[in-house]
Amino acid sequence: MTDAQPNLSRANTPPVAARRPVSEQRHGVMLVDDYAWLRDENWREAMHDPSLLHADIAAYLAAENTYTDTYMAPLSSLRQTLVAELRGRIAERDTSVPTPDGDWFYYVRFREAGQHPIFCRAPRADNDARPAEAPMPEDGLSGEQILLDGDAEAHGRAYFSLGEVNHSRDHRLLAFALDERGSEAYTLHVRDIQTQREIQPPIPNTTGNLMWSADSATLFFTTLDDNHRPCKVWRLALGDAPEHAELVYSEPDAGFFVSVDTTQSDRFILINAHDHATSETRFIDSATPWATPRLIAERVEGQEYSVEDDGDDFVLMTNADGAEDFKLVRTPIATPAREHWQTVVEHEPGRLLLDHIEFADFRVRMERADALPRIVITDKTRGLDHAIRFDAEAYSLGIAPGYEHDTATLRFIYSAPNTPDETYDYDMATRTRQLRKRRAVPSGFQPENYVVRRLHARAADGADVPVTLIHHVDTPLDGSAPCLLHGYGAYGISEPAAFSSSRFSLIDRGFVHATAHVRGGKECGYRWYANGKLAHKPNTFSDFIAVAEHLAATGYSAAGRIVPHGGSAGGMLVGAVLNQRPDLWGAAIADVPFVDVLNTMLDETLPLTPPEWPEWGNPRDDVAAFETIRGYCPYQNVSAQAYPPILAIAGVSDPRVTYWEPAKWVAKLRAHKTDDNPLLLKTHMAAGHGGLPGRFTALEETALIYAFVLDAFDMAQSATDSAPDKDANTPIRANEVY
Repeated sequence: MTDAQPNLSRANTPPVAARRPVSEQRHGVMLVDDYAWLRDENWREAMHDPSLLHADIAAYLAAENTYTDTYMAPLSSLRQTLVAELRGRIAERDTSVPTPDGDWFYYVRFREAGQHPIFCRAPRADNDARPAEAPMPEDGLSGEQILLDGDAEAHGRAYFSLGEVNHSRDHRLLAFALDERGSEAYTLHVRDIQTQREIQPPIPNTTGNLMWSADSATLFFTTLDDNHRPCKVWRLALGDAPEHAELVYSEPDAGFFVSVDTTQSDRFILINAHDHATSETRFIDSATPWATPRLIAERVEGQEYSVEDDGDDFVLMTNADGAEDFKLVRTPIATPAREHWQTVVEHEPGRLLLDHIEFADFRVRMERADALPRIVITDKTRGLDHAIRFDAEAYSLGIAPGYEHDTATLRFIYSAPNTPDETYDYDMATRTRQLRKRRAVPSGFQPENYVVRRLHARAADGADVPVTLIHHVDTPLDGSAPCLLHGYGAYGISEPAAFSSSRFSLIDRGFVHATAHVRGGKECGYRWYANGKLAHKPNTFSDFIAVAEHLAATGYSAAGRIVPHGGSAGGMLVGAVLNQRPDLWGAAIADVPFVDVLNTMLDETLPLTPPEWPEWGNPRDDVAAFETIRGYCPYQNVSAQAYPPILAIAGVSDPRVTYWEPAKWVAKLRAHKTDDNPLLLKTHMAAGHGGLPGRFTALEETALIYAFVLDAFDMAQSATDSAPDKDANTPIRANEVY
C-alpha cells in the first residue's frame, strides 16, 4: 500500500479502555477516576520486567500499539525516507575532541553504523605535538586504547544505556554504570583497563552516579530505595562484595534526593542532598575517603548552594540572603558554616548565575540574562573579569571543564539554531579562542539558508515571553506555514537556542520551528522560574498560548497550523493547552507526558511525588494547591470538545512519568472527544523515560513523530516524493576548523 492509496485500515475501531470507576473524596471534592485500573499494583516489579504487567493492562497497551502501528503503516515509506534523511545528518564515524588528564588524552568516538559510544584514551606524549587544529583521525589517536566499547557491550541485550563512565585517578581502572531495562536502575562495574577483567563484583540497584577516591582504592556510589528514590550514599573498598559497602549518608526526608560529586580540583568528595528548592552538602577529603563527612551548611528551606574549593576556602554559589539570581560567597574550609560566608560576586537582579568552576588561577562562571547565556572569566592573580561574548540573536553555550585544575584552557561548546555545535579551547590568560571541531552534517548544510529570530510575545499579564524561531529563507511568512512549537517550562530548566539537525526534516519542508521560553524555566532569571511554579503554574500554559497567538498574528503561522510539542513536564504543557485552546492546534505531540498531575501528587508512595511537592505543591495537605493543580491538570480537564490529531508516547520502564499517565489520558480523551481526528498511543514495552536507546534506533521515534505531523497537514505524500534539496547545501565536515 502506498501513501496515495486509500487507507481502509484507518477506519478500524480504536481500542476502548473499560471504565472501572474508583472514587475518592479530597478536600470536599469527589474525584472519580474511570481508568485507575491501568495502574498495575505490581508496577515496581513491572518497571524492571514488563512481562509482569497484569494481563488486562498488557492487553490494552498492546492493543493501542497495534492500532498505532496499523494507522501509521501507510506512512512507512515516508518514515523510511525520514530515517535515511535524519541519519544522513549524523557523522557515523566521529570522534570527540580529546580531553587531557595527566599522561593521557581521553575521548569518545563512534564507528561506522555504531549505535553506542566507544570510550578511548591515548598517550599524551605520543600526541602532544599534534597540531590542535588538525582533524581527528577517524580511528583515534596514536597508541589508542579502547576502555569501553559500547557496541560490544550492547550486543545481545534488549536494552542498553550507560550511566557514568569514570576512570580512576591512577588511570588503571574504569568504573561504569549500565542500565539494561530503561528503568534507570544501574549496575556498577569496575574493570582493569589493561586486562579488561572485572575486578569488582557488580553493584546492583544504583543511580549510575559514582566517584573515585584520590588513591583509586575506594568507590563512592548512590543507591535507590524501594520507591526508586536515590537516598543513600555508600563507599566500598575496591574488590569487596557490595554487601560490605559502608553507608556514608542516608537521607531521612523522602522529598530529598542524594548524589555524589567532586570539586574541579578533585580534592573533595561532595555528598549533595536536595529537592527542587533546597540543598545541603557534606564533604570528605578525597585523600582520606573513610573519614566522617562534614556538613558545610545545614539546609534552609528555599535556599540552595553549590560547592567548589579554592585554596583554603570553599566558594559557593547560593541564593541565600535574598540573592534571588544567586551570588558567589567564600568561606573557610575549616569553618564553612553560614556565619563565615563572605560575598565574592554580588547578586545582580536579572543576571542569573548558572554555574561556577574554580581552576587554580581562574574562576569561570556561566550567567544568563534575557534568555541568552554568557561566560565570565576571573583572573584570580590580577583580580580582573572579562566575558566571552557572541553576537548572534539567539545561541547556546555549554562548558566542558575537563579533568585538570591547574590549566589556563577552558573548553566550551557554542551553537545556534542555524549553526552546528562548535567546540572551542579558550586561553583564559591571552583571551584567545581556537576552534577545535565543528559538528558534522554529512548530507549538507548551509547556515545562510535559514533565518533565526528572537521574538517576544506579550503574555496575558504583560510579561514578555522570549521565543526562538528558525525557518528556511524561502518559507512564506503569510500565515500559511505550519509551525512546530516546542515548550517545557518546569524545574527551572531553560530551553537552549541550540542546533538540532533533526528539525530540518520539517524546516526544509516549509515548517517554522519555534521554542517558547515560558515561565517555569530560568531563561529570564530565577523569578521567571518562580512565576511558573506552585500557585503560578498556570502562567506556563498562558505564556505558551500567548506565543502561539503571537506567531499567528505576525504571519509565522496561523491558528490550526501550530503543533505543540513537549516531553515529560513539557507533555503536561501540551495536555493543558490542548484542553484550554484546542482551536489553536493542527496536531500535538506529547512525549512521556506528565498528564495525571493531581493523582500523582496525591500519592506519596510514587517515586517522585514528595520531591515534586516544592515544584507543584502538595495537594494532600494544601487546599489551594489542590485547587490549582485540579484547575490545569490535563487528565482532570479532558472535556467533550474537538481535539486535534494527537500522538502520545510512553514507556513501561519509565520511573519518572509512569506508563499509566499517558495511557489513562488517551483512554479518557478517546471517551470524551467529539472529533474523528487520530489519537495514537505508542508505549515502549522495554524502554523508559529516555525512549529508545542507540543513536540510530532513536531516529525511528523521531521519524514516527514527524510522519504523524506531516500526515496531519496532508503533506505525507509530497514529503515522501520530494526530499529536501541537498544540492544547495555544502557538507560541513566533522573536523572542519578555521
